[in-house]
Amino acid sequence: MNIFIFVSQEWLLITFLFALIAALVAVTRKNNGLPILSSELVTLMNQDKAVLVDVRSANDFNQGHIHGSINIPHNALASRTNELEKHKSTMIVLTDQMGQHAGSAGGILTKQGYNIRRLSGGISQWRHSNLPLVSGSKK
Repeated sequence: MNIFIFVSQEWLLITFLFALIAALVAVTRKNNGLPILSSELVTLMNQDKAVLVDVRSANDFNQGHIHGSINIPHNALASRTNELEKHKSTMIVLTDQMGQHAGSAGGILTKQGYNIRRLSGGISQWRHSNLPLVSGSKK
């Protein structure tokens, strides 16, 4: 079957399908935390209006992380959300290496009532922007 004939005959069905896909993407992004730019994160953290949670492994975190971030690996987040309880009224910004785990971590925290955002591009984008990282574990 020729795809162009199908699309021309079923344009309403195709339009509805794309609308559903767009709605699903929008809801998923909102529930998992909207993206935030590095510059916005710096401003919010300097004003004490956001807490950064790095969901990478402890080893990756120790190799280089954003100053002031809290390390809770994504695979341990569900059992360690109590560590964030004191920050419940503050925006939580999640970061990972490139964005692969922050969304699922955001879903966990959103369900528990946290105000979540995700650092756009993760630590990779932060490095690409020549922003500073610190090494070692947070004391």
